[in-house]
Amino acid sequence: MTKRTKITSRKMKLSDMAEAFEILAEAEPNPRTELNFINPYTLLVAVALSAQATDVGVNKATGPLFKLVDTPEKMVALGLEGIKSYIKTIGLYNTKAQNVLALSQILIDAHNSQVPEDRAALEALPGVGRKTANVVLNEAFGHPTIAVDTHIFRVGNRTAMAPGATPDAVEAELNRRVPDKFKLGAHHWLILHGRYVCKARKPDCGICKIQNLCLYKDKTL
Repeated sequence: MTKRTKITSRKMKLSDMAEAFEILAEAEPNPRTELNFINPYTLLVAVALSAQATDVGVNKATGPLFKLVDTPEKMVALGLEGIKSYIKTIGLYNTKAQNVLALSQILIDAHNSQVPEDRAALEALPGVGRKTANVVLNEAFGHPTIAVDTHIFRVGNRTAMAPGATPDAVEAELNRRVPDKFKLGAHHWLILHGRYVCKARKPDCGICKIQNLCLYKDKTL
């Protein structure tokens, strides 16, 4: 939660939630992550690297890396210093390099070099938390999971779609309130909306397609 995020006691009506997602889905029928990846393994690595970093910054680093490395074996062969040399422009790169190397070895040893389609197994990997697991389950395996990052946390609270004091609380509300037919894409629609329209410092309410449904009191119209 950021200092600018206010927790509202109001909640958007479920009928308005459905209408909002109808609108978002019509505007972006096939939403995808903006992280570049080749396969479930490179997706896992990219998402793990994206913590406290931008997708643009991660893509700049992983572009050259993924041309060379697309399996856990190749990552382990690259070694710690080699991994660092590719991701040194990303924040916390020392720790992230250690995690990527460690999770790659675990995938080799415990999962036949495959990314597991299982939340508990994913969250047991170094540097992989609930948000990363949700992204991988959604993007790689088609699970209707909703990964709450800073954008979704803000949008959930600001619009009153899913008010909550913590990311887990917002995730629970979204899982409870988003219509089933939109759950597979909800994560992506809300991230894109938060990244490009419902921005942190000043939302662009004038161009927002769902501003008439949003309960935010300080709209910038």
